[in-house]
Amino acid sequence: MSGSPGLLAFPAVTPELQARVAAGMARVEELIRERVDHEDPFIAEASSHLVRAGGKRFRPMLTLLVAELGGGINDRVVAAAAGVELTHLASLYHDDVMDEADVRRGAPSANAKYDNATAILVGDLLFGTASDIIADLGADAVKIQAQTFIRLCAGQIRDDRPVPAEVDATAYYLKVLEDKTGVLIATAARYGAMFSGCDAAVVNLVTEYGERLGMAFQLADDLIDIASEADETGKTPGTDLREGKRTLPVLYALASTDPTDARLRELLGSDLSRDEADLAEALTLLRANRALEQATQETRAVADRASEVLAPLPDSDAKAALLALATGVVERVG
Repeated sequence: MSGSPGLLAFPAVTPELQARVAAGMARVEELIRERVDHEDPFIAEASSHLVRAGGKRFRPMLTLLVAELGGGINDRVVAAAAGVELTHLASLYHDDVMDEADVRRGAPSANAKYDNATAILVGDLLFGTASDIIADLGADAVKIQAQTFIRLCAGQIRDDRPVPAEVDATAYYLKVLEDKTGVLIATAARYGAMFSGCDAAVVNLVTEYGERLGMAFQLADDLIDIASEADETGKTPGTDLREGKRTLPVLYALASTDPTDARLRELLGSDLSRDEADLAEALTLLRANRALEQATQETRAVADRASEVLAPLPDSDAKAALLALATGVVERVG
């Protein structure tokens, strides 16, 4: 198992499209590095910490790829892609404080390298930088950025709180994913269509595709948190279990009435942050449990629904790549 496949790894992508997106990504990367620089050396170093650590750059890649449905990659598309990625990076600084993470992208997390206060403030600074870039793209883009940020934060808040007793836990979880992950990936796709000159119908279509793709992406990440080894992803496996988060495979396991799952249900209902042996046992049992396969099948179904949204589009290299992308986010988990 490995990280998210890059666009260039997909056989469906033509060499010409690969070259255009790769050139666009180089421009995005240059703009990000330029904008996170700062006259204060410490602020510059801390702001660029996760930029230097690398990452999948999934969201800006999607912006560039969707732009190929219209007039192609231009300066406004590149700026939008950079703004989306900086918004994502900012959220990671905050996430790592909330998760008390030690590792991000194979490097020390910002809160581990500096401290919680610095990580939070740098995250805020990056949110501001992203908004500054987006502001140059016009009032509509600013409105979308603000609405995206509201949903992103609301999803994160709900993710950090217990599911209300009267609410279906699985439905609650999927709504969290729509807001916490789906909305920013939807915005990445939306900007790509908007700033490459696509008509309103295509903008709406790729926005829906992006939200569904984002849900599949997060569902796959949650599966990877269970199924992977640390050296494969640069992250510590079982982080969600340690924090008591009930992701889809956990919800399915807890719903099981099979007596053979009793020990797993007991572990999943306990505080796994206090006992590494119990956490390791829970991971081992969950990896072998049918709940993991059930959650994998649902993840594939969500990705399939994302692909179905693209049906009205005429065939093109960009459409083929978007379809491959939906398949690729799920193939990360087997």
